[in-house]
Amino acid sequence: MTKATETGLTLFAISAIYYALWTKLIPIPELLHEEILPYLPWWALVSFGAYALATLGWGIVTFKDKEDKYKELVGQIEEAKGFYKSKGIELD
Repeated sequence: MTKATETGLTLFAISAIYYALWTKLIPIPELLHEEILPYLPWWALVSFGAYALATLGWGIVTFKDKEDKYKELVGQIEEAKGFYKSKGIELD
């Protein structure tokens, strides 16, 4: 099973459970239905955004730990500097 299939299946299952709760097919106390259930999608969206930003930030912080990618990027920067220097443009 591919990662996309797993993600789609998980999202479908969560959506089905949420729909069953929303339509009261799965009985829950009225307090949960009226005061918590409407905010769950927003909470999930904010949580996903926080997770995505944290993952991105951690990838930036640990970039030097990936030596081969770091060396490749530094090489490309040096190559670009050489190219621009040959065209008469000074870079810092």
